[in-house]
Amino acid sequence: MRGSDFAELKAFVAVVERQSFARAAEHLGLSPSALSQTIRQLEGRIGARLLNRTTRSVAPSASGELLYRRVAPLFREMAAAVAEASEATGKMSGTLRINTLGIAARTLIAPRLSRFHQAHPDVVLDIVVDDALADIVEGRFDAGIRVGNRLEKDMVAVRLTPDLNMVAVASPDYLARRGTPRTPADLHQHTCINWRLQMDGRHYRWEFKKRGRQMEVAVNGPIVTNHADIGIAAALDGLGIAYHFERDGVAGLLEQGRLVQVLADWSISRPGLFLYYPNRRHRPALLGAFIDCLLDREPETV
Repeated sequence: MRGSDFAELKAFVAVVERQSFARAAEHLGLSPSALSQTIRQLEGRIGARLLNRTTRSVAPSASGELLYRRVAPLFREMAAAVAEASEATGKMSGTLRINTLGIAARTLIAPRLSRFHQAHPDVVLDIVVDDALADIVEGRFDAGIRVGNRLEKDMVAVRLTPDLNMVAVASPDYLARRGTPRTPADLHQHTCINWRLQMDGRHYRWEFKKRGRQMEVAVNGPIVTNHADIGIAAALDGLGIAYHFERDGVAGLLEQGRLVQVLADWSISRPGLFLYYPNRRHRPALLGAFIDCLLDREPETV
């Protein structure tokens, strides 16, 4: 294989996996125009269109999908071989792609980025924040981070946190104006900050439990969001009652008195955050190092 053939195929794989010319060009250290020219050369040499482009997305054509399925595993094998050779020297390098929930990005990953980079300066962390429960295999990620009850099947899972408490919260000003709900049914008389499920666009029905009795409540209010920061900000501004994981920035606001918990005796908990990855015989050392960092433990304890 000529060097130009290898470069063209590597560029093609990068575009398919990142679903974007801009992101692929950044990854490869090329300009978008140079990358487009490389793809055109590959398509001209093969004699078929490999990528379908729109103003918003890039996806492989039927011919492109066939080519990708044949060559992508070869590139992954080569990357793994290089990583293993690097590991043997005690120095890690390469790219680690992680698909994660926003809560994990904010509370687990962001506070540890500097420490991980200092320990592994030649590693590129490619972190995609995604609350839509993407398929990490289809998305070509090395690992994902999800709440335990949302893990994909046939995966190896590593617990990162204890169970997560859900809390209904409102500002003191809101409660002074509207009163305090005593039961979940009282929420029908209140304005609430709705949470949109990204899987299908439905609104989340708030779940509660007390002494074995379970309830789900469909709430209404002036704000609908799929981002915790928006929901919490709306609650702080007195726009309604919000329902979030206590760990996701809410605990400190409760301690400061800027938010007040309601329906505490009805609160539920969810399985904690887990990192998960495809069930392979050998876990890459690079992924193991990332897990160690998230768990604040020394590498030799893996």
